[in-house]
Amino acid sequence: MPHKMLPFAVLTLGLFGISQAETLNMPPPAQNATATPAQSQATESSGGYSVTLPGRGMTMIQVEEKFGPPLEKHPEVGEPPITRWDYDDFSVYFEYQYVINAVVTNKQPR
Repeated sequence: MPHKMLPFAVLTLGLFGISQAETLNMPPPAQNATATPAQSQATESSGGYSVTLPGRGMTMIQVEEKFGPPLEKHPEVGEPPITRWDYDDFSVYFEYQYVINAVVTNKQPR
């Protein structure tokens, strides 16, 4: 009978063990010809930047409490319903009310 408990244990750990925010360290962006000397200097001296992202399993309420209201909330799409919230540096994807993925958008650091 221990094999019947395995899926429950995996499900429990999956829902409750990874519901923290995650920090993603990014390398500095590639230099481009339009960057000003001040932007280039800041990029070189910073050595990259970090973005804190919502963790898988967080609820919409937890995300909004930690990161504030999103810039845009897109309507549900498909079945199961997938919702996207856009923030300044990242987007969060929800299935029902739970985070399934968070991705950094392709923007320059500030």
